Amino acid sequence: MTTGPDDAPPIRFELRRGAITALPLALAVGLFGVSFGVLAATTGGMGALPAVVMSATTFAGSAQFAAASILAGGGQPIAAVAAALLLNARYLPIGISVARILGGGPLRRFLKSQLVVDESWAIAARGGGEFVAGRLLGAGLVLWLSWVGGTVIGVIGGEALGDPTALGLDAAFPALFLALLVSQLTDRGAVSAALLGAGIAIVLTPFTPPGVPIIAASAAALIGLLDR
Repeated sequence: MTTGPDDAPPIRFELRRGAITALPLALAVGLFGVSFGVLAATTGGMGALPAVVMSATTFAGSAQFAAASILAGGGQPIAAVAAALLLNARYLPIGISVARILGGGPLRRFLKSQLVVDESWAIAARGGGEFVAGRLLGAGLVLWLSWVGGTVIGVIGGEALGDPTALGLDAAFPALFLALLVSQLTDRGAVSAALLGAGIAIVLTPFTPPGVPIIAASAAALIGLLDR
């Protein structure tokens, strides 16, 4: 049974629910932000202010790490931008899936869309292709504040924190995404898509540039069409 507008919880309730649900994830996201800030500020590839501005406007951890790493290694800015765009290409289908719940004019929709990340999208999902706008925005805002705040801490205390690889966050990225995945494994089709996507990514990772395995693995989601 679906609920109509009169039966839907107040937007304040959903905003709060999304924010509270995101709090455990916000700690990990904040630590990632610290690591990114350290990397960007101490390697000389990006600098402190650009790192904070990038976190505030881009808000995409893996893409930002890729761009900062390329610049730190002496790569060209165009290569850094290309890597970031490739990694963020997954937001095309994610954006399409939630576009209809982001109401308002063009500017308001644009601002809301900045809060659409993997974690907020997963928190807002109700199953069956349905999403709750309030939960997405509440979770996205908490995660954005955590990411930007972590970046600021990283760029300010970068020298004291030292090498970001010593923070031990390399294993935290996959652990976070696995935690998000578990809540989506609600039927056989979802499990099959997850396993196929993992297989595609594992096969392609040794042979393709960063980002390509992620985009290719998303093709596994087409399994969902078989259930319709």
